[in-house]
Amino acid sequence: MGLEGYLALWCGAFGTLALLGYARSLAGMTRAQRAVRVMGRIDRVREPRNGSSQRDGIPVVVSFQDPSTGQEFTVTNDGDHGERITAAWTGREIGVRYPSGRPHAHHFVGDLWAGRRGLGRPNFALFLIYVGLVVFASVDWAWPWALVGFGGPWTVSGAWYLPQSERAVSRRIDGLASRPPVQGRVVAVLTDTSTDADGDTSTGHTPVITFTTHEGTAVTAYCTDGLPDPANSYGRNITVHYTPNDPAVFTLNLAAEHRSRALDTAIGVVALLLGVAAVVVGVVLL
Repeated sequence: MGLEGYLALWCGAFGTLALLGYARSLAGMTRAQRAVRVMGRIDRVREPRNGSSQRDGIPVVVSFQDPSTGQEFTVTNDGDHGERITAAWTGREIGVRYPSGRPHAHHFVGDLWAGRRGLGRPNFALFLIYVGLVVFASVDWAWPWALVGFGGPWTVSGAWYLPQSERAVSRRIDGLASRPPVQGRVVAVLTDTSTDADGDTSTGHTPVITFTTHEGTAVTAYCTDGLPDPANSYGRNITVHYTPNDPAVFTLNLAAEHRSRALDTAIGVVALLLGVAAVVVGVVLL
């Protein structure tokens, strides 16, 4: 079988998967579309125990209502229930997703409507078809087609992502600087030990902080960066900058946020220029 035959099999197989996926989505038959999605509310928050694991998230009690029956459910995030809750306060809304008729099989989600159409797999199958076509063009026609084929989408995605990211970072920094900082405290340091394939052991430390906003909201959250010597930070007093509309967005070092913004912008520009350069070099060499 020649290269054209393998390409036909590749495109046929993944094209069939893509068409089936899109057809199921149009018919509303994907698992993501059949799932029930509701907003829950955190009723209680408990501080994690110092020295425990960060894998389970901050212990909370959440209540939500099943729209089909009107029944109220009160659940916890013990065990495997979707995304970890890393920032919590009484009254915070949180997404809850579960199979229809099975509210006890709930999963917490940060973005309630992400992936609601179930198009992840068919979109990936379509991407694999594109990869197959680029590889075929590179081998059968000329290798510069690889530069054009991969540099083109890279450039388009970079040109879309860069301004979007810049606006999001600007909104974040503006929000963090819109209120005076508040005082907080490290109430626990969570410890996790892992072993890699070579048998080497590493230990990670995740501080848990609490702070009360100017609006009176008591927040408990994981602090994954900005805290020096996190392993020995238990009981330390800290200064917290937060965004008023979402206290889950906070920082201990506002200056570091500005430095990170400049670095992210530079990386984005370099990535965009690499995509443009790949397309230009590919076109010149064809």
